[in-house]
Amino acid sequence: MPHKITLTGSATGPLREYDRYVAFDMREKGSPSAPKGLKKSTFISYTVFVAKKAFNKTGLTKKSIMHEKILIQGEPTLDIPIDECPGEVGVICFQITVLPNKNDKEKNQSDAKKETKQEASAPSQEQKNTEPTKQDEEQAPVSQPVANEEKKEVKAVQLEVQQAPTEEKKAEEKKTTLSNQPKGTQDLLNFDDIIVPEAFLKTRPNPEKTQKVIDFVKRTGRLDEPLTIEKGSNVLKDGYRRYVVAKTVKMDKVPVVYEYQKS
Repeated sequence: MPHKITLTGSATGPLREYDRYVAFDMREKGSPSAPKGLKKSTFISYTVFVAKKAFNKTGLTKKSIMHEKILIQGEPTLDIPIDECPGEVGVICFQITVLPNKNDKEKNQSDAKKETKQEASAPSQEQKNTEPTKQDEEQAPVSQPVANEEKKEVKAVQLEVQQAPTEEKKAEEKKTTLSNQPKGTQDLLNFDDIIVPEAFLKTRPNPEKTQKVIDFVKRTGRLDEPLTIEKGSNVLKDGYRRYVVAKTVKMDKVPVVYEYQKS
């Protein structure tokens, strides 16, 4: 009888795409207590393999899979090559389910109640609006240009007020994203946009040190230090070992610190 395995949580690393399937890493901690006389269980990292057809049905994307809580049901395997399976245990997924978020559920219920109250009060508001006085009708042609100008000013103010929170929100989101990256990170850059000088390509980083960085990425889901990139040209100036690691684990974006061109 085949072994069964169930995992619950979010992806700890970027989504990797292959010809007929996708893969991503997950991690689960063991029980906080163990029977007397036995050692406590520890974190175990898993690499989950899902058929593209089944993954597309979930509506998940490369970004959302890092934040959504998912349920994986499948069977463990030890036959996947290490370059495709950085986790300690590979899992062949037979069923993937996106679990509902408790905060989203409460928000939807609150919004539904607000809409019901607004619909109930709408008739009385419309009735008030359809009862203009004779005096208002006589004054309307004279005051209409002024009223239009006032409306334009109000709309302009409202637009500025709406844009300000949006820009602040984007700045906060970027700040939060960078705070999860190694110290000194200034930006996240697409891996494919980085240009590697030929001098780097002719070298081969120390395998032992490279493996240590790979192990760090498996544990934390990120690099230990940012790559140094020349601003504007995206040429790699330092951090070739971490570039090789990012390529090995198939990272879409990498943390970088910029070095400006000398004038």
